[in-house]
Amino acid sequence: MRYNASPFDGLPVVVKNLLIINGIVFLLKITGLGNFGGTDMDTLFGLHFFSSPLFKPWQLVTHMFMHGGFAHLALNMLGLFMLAPPLEYKWGSQRFLSFYLLTGVGAALFYSGVHAVEYLQLVQNVSAEDLRMVKMEGPSLWAERKNYTDMDLGRINELFNIPMVGASGAIYGVLLAFGMTFPNVELMMFPLPIPIKAKYFVLILGGLSIFRSLDANPGDNVAHLAHLGGMVVGFILIRLWRNRGDNGFGWGR
Repeated sequence: MRYNASPFDGLPVVVKNLLIINGIVFLLKITGLGNFGGTDMDTLFGLHFFSSPLFKPWQLVTHMFMHGGFAHLALNMLGLFMLAPPLEYKWGSQRFLSFYLLTGVGAALFYSGVHAVEYLQLVQNVSAEDLRMVKMEGPSLWAERKNYTDMDLGRINELFNIPMVGASGAIYGVLLAFGMTFPNVELMMFPLPIPIKAKYFVLILGGLSIFRSLDANPGDNVAHLAHLGGMVVGFILIRLWRNRGDNGFGWGR
């Protein structure tokens, strides 16, 4: 007897296609086939700060399909593979896709909004000429100029020229939704060898995101604000759906 089972067998349509699209985009990125006119994909499709000359509106969505490396991609797709199918089966494909995209965009807006407050504080301490210089440099000179003597200028340079990439905001939204929908399902949190109920799993990761966001370690390149934003937006969406009387499941059931 011969079996031709695919790893995608049994996956709902939206989850399956999100996994495939993310994989294809990553291959285009690492092979260079996705570069346009000599500009790399992260610059074109990663999320840049609103005041950056590199910002484009489509980046609010496209950043979700860009990843910094294989480990980054694998971790996010593992979360999608493990947690999202029960939600799509429970809610339906249309509801799940809406939730995924809205939490991803919402996480991006949350992330950018916090940075906008930071930017307004930073520009008070630099001259207009220095600010113009940073805007003109662009990402091509980032590697050469990353050691600014003025810390405020260095941070503005980071905001302008380092894009935020990854589906983590949407994945954390999915995690929050899983915890609210299936609160007593037990999950394993590596490296702890004991199962933890989903509702506690969500609280632990949410607390870690808040702590790491406030910690503001300059050597940490993980967008913890996006993680937190995805959970906040996911919580708001589910509460709105439940207030409509459908308990967040399906369209008005």
